[in-house]
Amino acid sequence: MAEITLVLEPEVVTIPLPDVSQIITEDDTPVDNLFSAKQQRLLVESLYTSWQIDRPFVADANVGIYNVPRDPAIVPDVFLSLDVAIAEDWYAKEHRTYFIWEFGKPPDVVIEIVSNNKGGELDRKLRAYARLRVWYYVVYDPQRLLQDEPLQVYELRLNKYVPKSDAFLDSLDLGLTLWPGVYENKEGEWLRWRDAQGSLLPTGAELSALERQRAEQERQRADQEQQRADQLAAQLRALGIDPEI
Repeated sequence: MAEITLVLEPEVVTIPLPDVSQIITEDDTPVDNLFSAKQQRLLVESLYTSWQIDRPFVADANVGIYNVPRDPAIVPDVFLSLDVAIAEDWYAKEHRTYFIWEFGKPPDVVIEIVSNNKGGELDRKLRAYARLRVWYYVVYDPQRLLQDEPLQVYELRLNKYVPKSDAFLDSLDLGLTLWPGVYENKEGEWLRWRDAQGSLLPTGAELSALERQRAEQERQRADQEQQRADQLAAQLRALGIDPEI
């Protein structure tokens, strides 16, 4: 059994960690639809690609979160946890999923993407995440199956979620917004991260496109400068002046 050692003056206390050998950390059951799968990738990838933050974090999709060994995992569509890191030996059983006792804290944000009216996003899951003390709970309901507005952010206050009037996560200096556009060759309305200035966190593909656009603009400017230089040289030669002198 794994142990953790605490130094508590004037003695050292060793506390055994829970035995996770019998816990099922993954069951290999595909459950997501195409839209949800793409939406999850968009949210996770853009954080790792573009979020400018000097704190470590872990973000992922469809990974189980365990509060205590005797309870089954709750599996959010997307989660974000700050000031934690994935263990080097991430194949080990105790590091294969998000055990709160291993990471030392619950995630800061969980996001649920509503695809039917049976997921319990506004009752069962809402209560479960509040018990875990997840600071922000986000419900994205693109088809408006459970709520009038597609996006609702909840903030934990006194062990209970309170709806926010906006979609900015103040303690993370990070927000969410709905964006009409194309992601992975599919046009639609997507849930996107935004920074404190309201700018989207771009994906890797968007950053590459911006870099290609900047390179093309630089090439065009260089071509224009060369054309002007060639025109000036031609004018000087017409006046009998050698442009090389």
